[in-house]
Amino acid sequence: MLQSQIYLNFLIKGVLVFTLLTSGLNMAKGQAYSQESYGKAQAAISQHSVARLWNEVLLDAIRKDYARPTVHARNLFHTAIAMYDAWAAFDDEADTVLLGKTLGNYHCDYREPSMLMMSDIEATRNEAVSYAAYRLLSHRFAHSPGASISLASFDALFSNLGYNPDIRNTNYMGVSGAVLGNLIAKCVIEFGLQDGANEVNNYENQFYQPTNVALVPAMAGNRFIVNLNRWQPLSFETFIDQSGNTVPGGNPPFVSPEWGMVTPFALKSEDLKVYERDGHSYWVYHDPGPPALIDSANRAETQEYLWNFALVAVWSSHLDPSDGVMIDISPAAFGNLSLEDLPKDHAELHKFYNFLEGGDISQGHKLNPYTGQPYQPQIVPRGDYTRVLAEFWADGLDSETPPGHWFTILNYVSDHPLFQKRFRGEGEVLNDLEWDVKAYVALGGAMHDAAISAWGIKGWYDYVRPISVIRALAANGQSSDPNLPYYSPFGIPLVDGIIELAPDQENLIGLINPKIRIKGWRGPQVILDPRQDTAGVGWVWAEDWWPYQRPTFVTPPFAGYVSGHSTFSRAAAEVMTLLTGSEYFPGGLGEFKAPKNEFLVFEEGPSVDITLQWATYRDASDQTSLSRIWGGIHPPVDDIPGRIIGAKVGVEAFLKAERYFY
Repeated sequence: MLQSQIYLNFLIKGVLVFTLLTSGLNMAKGQAYSQESYGKAQAAISQHSVARLWNEVLLDAIRKDYARPTVHARNLFHTAIAMYDAWAAFDDEADTVLLGKTLGNYHCDYREPSMLMMSDIEATRNEAVSYAAYRLLSHRFAHSPGASISLASFDALFSNLGYNPDIRNTNYMGVSGAVLGNLIAKCVIEFGLQDGANEVNNYENQFYQPTNVALVPAMAGNRFIVNLNRWQPLSFETFIDQSGNTVPGGNPPFVSPEWGMVTPFALKSEDLKVYERDGHSYWVYHDPGPPALIDSANRAETQEYLWNFALVAVWSSHLDPSDGVMIDISPAAFGNLSLEDLPKDHAELHKFYNFLEGGDISQGHKLNPYTGQPYQPQIVPRGDYTRVLAEFWADGLDSETPPGHWFTILNYVSDHPLFQKRFRGEGEVLNDLEWDVKAYVALGGAMHDAAISAWGIKGWYDYVRPISVIRALAANGQSSDPNLPYYSPFGIPLVDGIIELAPDQENLIGLINPKIRIKGWRGPQVILDPRQDTAGVGWVWAEDWWPYQRPTFVTPPFAGYVSGHSTFSRAAAEVMTLLTGSEYFPGGLGEFKAPKNEFLVFEEGPSVDITLQWATYRDASDQTSLSRIWGGIHPPVDDIPGRIIGAKVGVEAFLKAERYFY
């Protein structure tokens, strides 16, 4: 059976980057390169285009920066524009995106020379791409928490490619690739300083203020919230973001609530709505309408709200590999959903997800279309699958964030021996540089627009996260039966064997808060050493419920609705499908291997070797969405609108990019 094995991980891989980063660190310490290191770097450099090399060091710089999905979607896209324009300036058919154009409110002044006077166009192209990327990345990551390493890695790659950093001229006259690259970087930098991202003030929020006071997750019984429909900040003694950076103050603000106003790539004005709150504008592209809200005047709406968050609590009971539940996680049993299969109303939403057992309605694929053979079953403990899924798609420590994660998928598809670099799967095989710059612009544009749409929605609807809701509902009581103790229409629904009134309720009379228990992941407080301890699943007080996350992180610092992972991933899946001309991974199977007792970070595990498998890019995207529910980060109501919006955004971005290419 032909199988593509896409080994995705969160560290830069191979001789090239190890050598470059080592060289960069040595350079920072004033040490000389060894001839051996230089030779290894040069050998590795010859295997990839310069665009790929710059994309790899960018991904590693993202891993060492604060975990800001919006900011890094923009960094990936702007770097892709810079490299693509440096390539397109020498192509008779392709058009540039920014060079010589007006984008948003910015014009990049460029007068194309009447004739090209360089003797080696390919060398000049590589030079232009490298100068453009080097200047832009050195600017963007100058104040990163990992700047000392990232800037050194940019310098090392630039030096190993043989370029001179002292050439800073931007007056391009048609001869020097270095000067053209400098000009392009100058334009992208200036464009970025006025595109609405507030880069000049380190992307700080300009007017958004949270409604609720902060929740202290580590404080037992802490569940106070004023508005159960609005986002609640979290407060920590020490907050460590998704990339492992300690954030000063321990009270992370909402990341990018005003991002809807950033200049997009392919988003259309007819898809924009502008809302007003507290005297400020919130821009929303592809508005899905409000999520399920808790509403004293609308019992049906409240019931929908309660169902969504109760499902998250129930799925937290699926995180124990010792519970005896075994499932098939191969493409034979999972995946093969179309947009038409996604729920369109509350009734369909309830049918789409398996409330008690987890997962969705997908039935999998009968055959691998490349081999003509059935996919082989992979039967594993459900608790291992769900935990690996939650950590893998969360990106773990050293995260390149969800947009960057899909760039790693693109790069590994591009490297696969069964894959041919034909645009849309047709025509001639493109050389590495042309393939990379076009692929990066298409995917980067989709990731950038997905961030603008999803975070515009997040900022406006400002929707609450499961940790706030589950704790607060339980403090209210139970909403299932008026004849049982502690009934409240705004309490948590009871589920036999999973969400229950604690035994001996009469012993709790006189307490301020009723005690409801959840059979779920027991939380980080029971893990002394994550290298050897496993929390498992057991009864926990609902007011102390934890998502499957680190105690120094708990939940991303921004509103839930809509899911950024769902939006990014579906947009990327659509781009990959159109770009490659196939919905399937090369050979009909993509894989990631999580070794026994090595992969998990929050606790020991998995208890067996797990191989995540996907037949199609959309299957991988749909798995991403489910991972966020098992991880305790999103309810279903956050998920489906993100998938639908992502599909629109991905197709629109790809088609716009294609118009530049041809």
